[in-house]
Amino acid sequence: MHIYLLSLTLHLMTLTIPYGGNFTLGHMNDFRNDGAAKVTGRAMYADDYRFPGMLHMVPVYADYVAAYNLKVDVSQAIASPGCVRVLTAADVPGSCSFGQIRKDYPILASTTVRSWGDVAALVIGETRDSALEAAGKVIVTGTPLQPVLTIDEALDPSSPIVPSQGTSNIVAHHQLHRGTPDAMLAESDLVITEEFTTQAVEHAYMEVESAVCVPRHDGVIEVYGSMQHPFSTRRFIAAFMGEPESNFEIYTIPVGGGFGGKDDNAACVCARAALGARLLDRPVKLTYMREWSVRESYKRHPYRMRYAMGFTQEGSITAVSAEIHADSGAYVSVTPWVIWRSLVQCCGPYMVDHINADIYGAATNHVFRGAMRGFGSPQINFAVEQLMDMAACKLEMHPLQIRRMNMLRQDSTTITGQVLDTHIVSIGEVMDRVSEEIGFQEKFNQCSRGTKDAEELYGIGLAVSYRGSSLGAEGMDYCSCIINAQQDGTVLLETGIHENGQGSETAMILILSEQLGLDRKHIRYRRSSTSSIPDGGTTVATRGTLMGGSAVAAAAVKLKELLAEHLADPLHCTAGDVSFRDDRIWGLTEQYSMSWREAMDVLYLKRITPYTIGTYRAPEVSWDESSGQGNAYFTYVYSCQAAEVMVNRASGRIRVTRAVAAHDIGKAVNTTMILGQMYGGIAQSIGMALMEEVTDDTGVVTSLNFNTYKVPRSTDIPDIKGIIVENYDPNSLTGAKGIGEPAIELMAPAIANAVYNATGIRCTKTPIRLRPEDLA
Repeated sequence: MHIYLLSLTLHLMTLTIPYGGNFTLGHMNDFRNDGAAKVTGRAMYADDYRFPGMLHMVPVYADYVAAYNLKVDVSQAIASPGCVRVLTAADVPGSCSFGQIRKDYPILASTTVRSWGDVAALVIGETRDSALEAAGKVIVTGTPLQPVLTIDEALDPSSPIVPSQGTSNIVAHHQLHRGTPDAMLAESDLVITEEFTTQAVEHAYMEVESAVCVPRHDGVIEVYGSMQHPFSTRRFIAAFMGEPESNFEIYTIPVGGGFGGKDDNAACVCARAALGARLLDRPVKLTYMREWSVRESYKRHPYRMRYAMGFTQEGSITAVSAEIHADSGAYVSVTPWVIWRSLVQCCGPYMVDHINADIYGAATNHVFRGAMRGFGSPQINFAVEQLMDMAACKLEMHPLQIRRMNMLRQDSTTITGQVLDTHIVSIGEVMDRVSEEIGFQEKFNQCSRGTKDAEELYGIGLAVSYRGSSLGAEGMDYCSCIINAQQDGTVLLETGIHENGQGSETAMILILSEQLGLDRKHIRYRRSSTSSIPDGGTTVATRGTLMGGSAVAAAAVKLKELLAEHLADPLHCTAGDVSFRDDRIWGLTEQYSMSWREAMDVLYLKRITPYTIGTYRAPEVSWDESSGQGNAYFTYVYSCQAAEVMVNRASGRIRVTRAVAAHDIGKAVNTTMILGQMYGGIAQSIGMALMEEVTDDTGVVTSLNFNTYKVPRSTDIPDIKGIIVENYDPNSLTGAKGIGEPAIELMAPAIANAVYNATGIRCTKTPIRLRPEDLA
C-alpha cells in the first residue's frame, strides 16, 4: 500500500506548475505548496534535524504482557562506553502517566506493566549506536501476572482488572434506545441474526515516530516531532515534566503519514526526548525503529458485533438490536470517543424507528487501541452493509432496491432523533453515480455465486454510508486562522490545522486565494508553532478542511472589511463597494483599482496593520447520554463504494479488479487531492478487508515489520474511479466538508458483499480468507 501511495504522491507532486491565467477554486487541481520540497527531498522531517551537541535516546521495554513489582537495574548500562544517562520513572519530575481522556497511559512505566508495549527505561548516549549498546544492558524484572487477552475474558467477573483506574474491565459504555425494538423484532417477517468480528490494524505509516528536543537559552524547549497535534503533545510534555505549557514550543514540521496514529504515542516520544533535553541541557533525539513503533503504538480497535435486524416482507427495516464490544487494550486513550461514533452510526444511513444498541469498550492486556482513520466506522459498516445484502438475498430483492427503500432522505430522522434538514442528504445520489459508473445492475446478474464451473469466480458488491463531520458531540469544536498581509503585497497565512501530509496547507491557501481574489503565488503558508497560533484542535475526524477552511474564510472577511474601510477613498467609492478579484482590489469602475502592493503602501502610510485573526465555532450539537438521542453532528458526508472481485477456486485468493467511489464532500477545494484521498482510503480498506492483521494472541506482537505484517502492494490495488459529488453545505463557511475518513470506511463491506456474490460464502470476519476446500 505504502509503495503505491508514495508513487501516487510523487506523481501528483510532479504536476505542480506555476500559476498562469485566470483561476477558480476547485479547478486548481495540480497545486501542492509542499510538493516540490517533498519530491526533491528538501523537506525536513523530524529525523532529518541535527543540532550541535545532540544526544541520542532509545527506549527499553519491559518484556512482560502483564506484571507487577517492576524493577529496573541500570548499573551495567550506565557503565557502557558512550552512555550518558539512563532514565527511569524515578527521574520524572511530573506525572509518569497521561492520556487524552483518562490519565492512565504510562509515558514511563513505574511499578506495573499492563502491555508488551510499556517502556521501562530510556537510555541516552553520545551516539545512537552507544545508546543501543547500553540499552541491551538494562535489566528489567517483574512478577508476571495472568493477562486478560479476549473480550470474553475481560467480561468475566473472575478475571483480573486491567485498568489502573476503575473497578471493572469495562472502560466505556454508550447506549441508544428508541421505540420498542423487542416487540417489533417479534413481529418482523424476517430477522437476520449475525455476529461480525474485525481485527486489530496497524497504521503502517512510512515515517516512524521521531522527536528532537532542543533547550533554548530562555528556558524553553523547542520540540520538532512527527506528531498529529502540537497542542496535545505540549500537554503531554508539560504534565510529564511538571512545568507550565509555555516552557515548551512545539513546531509544525512535515509528517510522513499518520492516519490517526500519531497522537498519544508520538506525544510520548516527544515527552521522553524533552525529559532528556531538560535534565542534560543538550539537544536529544529519539527516533524509533519500525519494530519499536509497531510494538508500542496503538492499533485500530478490534470489534465483536452481534446484530439482530428485522424486516418486513417488503424489505423495510422494522427494528435493530445490537450488542457491540471493542477491545480497547490496556489503556483507555480515545476509546470512549471511538465507540460513541460507532453507536451513532450503528444502523448505517438507514431509517430505523425501533432500536436498542449498547456498545462497550473492554480492557485487555493487549497493546492499547486508539484513533485510526475511520474512527469506529469501518467496523460498523462491515457489519451493517452485509446485513443489508443478507436481507436482500433472503427477501429476493436487489441490493440497490433494499437500500433505496430504507435510506435516509431529505428531512429524515436519524436513529438519534436528528432531523436532516440543514444540508442536502445525498445517499441516493452517490449510490446512483457509483451504480451507473460500474454497471452494477447488469453485473450483479453476472455474479458466479459459487455455482459456475470456472476457475475464477466473479462478484460485485456495494456499500453506502453517512458519516458525521467534525467532532460532533465528542467535544467542543473550533478553529482559528491568522492572516498577516505584508508591505510588498504578499500574505502570510496560519491556521490551527496541522499538516500531516494530507495537503491541508494547500487547501487553506486555495481557500484564501478564492476569498481574497488573490493569486495563490502571493500567499505563503507560515510554519506555525504552539506559540504563534491558538489551539485549533487535533487533525482528526475529517475536520481539517471544514474547520480550518471556515476559520480562513472568517479571517478573510475581517481583512477585507479592514482593507475596504481604508481603501474606499483612493478607490473613489464607499467601503461597501470595494471588491476583491483578479489579483487586484477594485472600486466601482474599471478606472479605479489597485494592486495588493499599492494597497499595502496605503495602509502602511496610514499606520494600519493589515493583520486579522478569524475564528470559527462549529454549529451547536446536542446529546443525551442516557438515551443516545440528540443532534450528534452538525452535518454529514454521504458516500458509496463498489468493488468487483475475482476469487480463484483452486487457491482461495481474492483479487479486487475494480473499485468505484462517490463521495459528497460539499465543495471541492482541490480535486487532485480529493481523488488522492479516495485512492489511499480504498487501498487501506483493501488491506483491512483482505490481509492486514496485527498478530498478538498472547499479548506479544509478532507481526513487527512488513515482512510479517502484510499491507497491499501496488499490484494489489485495482483500477479505481473516484467521483466527486458537490452539494454546497451551508454549515461550512466555504461549503466544503471533507473526505479523509469517508474514503476508508466502505471498501471492506463492498468486498465482503462481492465475495459472497462470487462464491456464495458469507464472510463475517476480517481479514477475509477463503480456503480452497470451501470453494470445491
